[in-house]
Amino acid sequence: MTREYEKDFLLKLYRQMMTVRGFEEQVLRLFEKAQIPGIVHVSVGQEAVPVGVCAALNTDDHITSTHRGHGHCLAKGAEVSRMFAELFGKVDGYCQGKGGSMHIANQKSGNLGANGIVGGGISIAAGAALSAKLQKNNRVSVSFFGDGALNQGILAESMNMASVWNLPIIFACENNQYGEYTPMRLVTAGTIKMRGEAYSIPSVTVDGMNVLAVYEATSSAVELARKGEGPSFLVFSTYRYYGHGMGDRNRSYRTREEEREWREKRDPIDNFKQYLLKIEDIAESDCDNIQGEVAQEIERGIEIAKQAAYPNPEAVADHVYAE
Repeated sequence: MTREYEKDFLLKLYRQMMTVRGFEEQVLRLFEKAQIPGIVHVSVGQEAVPVGVCAALNTDDHITSTHRGHGHCLAKGAEVSRMFAELFGKVDGYCQGKGGSMHIANQKSGNLGANGIVGGGISIAAGAALSAKLQKNNRVSVSFFGDGALNQGILAESMNMASVWNLPIIFACENNQYGEYTPMRLVTAGTIKMRGEAYSIPSVTVDGMNVLAVYEATSSAVELARKGEGPSFLVFSTYRYYGHGMGDRNRSYRTREEEREWREKRDPIDNFKQYLLKIEDIAESDCDNIQGEVAQEIERGIEIAKQAAYPNPEAVADHVYAE
């Protein structure tokens, strides 16, 4: 770590990572009980990336998310109860229960939406960055995408345009080592960050299991964007502990030894907690209190969401077409 941080800021990062993990662990439980319709993809293990990135942004900065995007939504300001309501298909959800896990949007906090199409949000973020540049409002856009999107043509097109037009956008690749069931190394050639460098975009590989490393890299990229110096490409090395989706239980494409190695030695929350406890005025009781408060918030959010109504069937076509 190269900077000194206030205690409140560090504990906020810890709280947010705990919230993302606690939320998704409950999502797993609720899905197994058939209380969540459709399908969900969790990002347990990857919490440092959305939390570290969004901590460097302002509320009116924009993000676009992915099918594995609960952490992005929460880190960008979404309320736990409304997130659960959306997953339950309830009218109090951010998309009135019609978006579900893969299509949550919250424009009030700058979240332009999750996207079930791999790489589908990249050009949307580029469009938001172009809008910010034309309006001269000093906003920054971040496009989250996984390593599975590295070989999508839309990434190359968007990077090229962002570089040519000097757009205030950060391309944030969450390299969790696997695209669905395929090891990234088997389908993606070369060094990832060189893809950005080919377009004259400042590019860096970051430890995506270290929330402060994520925050510092993103802060530097945001500073460049706000100064009018264009896009950045950040490659975050991270890991998802569970399968691609709810049906991916055996995970035959990787070993349990590999999973234990990431969980036991590189867990972003456990390691950050140990870092916090080395700071003089942070005690284990501070972390324990946060853990208890987060658990209560999540349980309360579930109950609020369960009590919400389902949308009126006649509203199925609302917000589909412009009026």
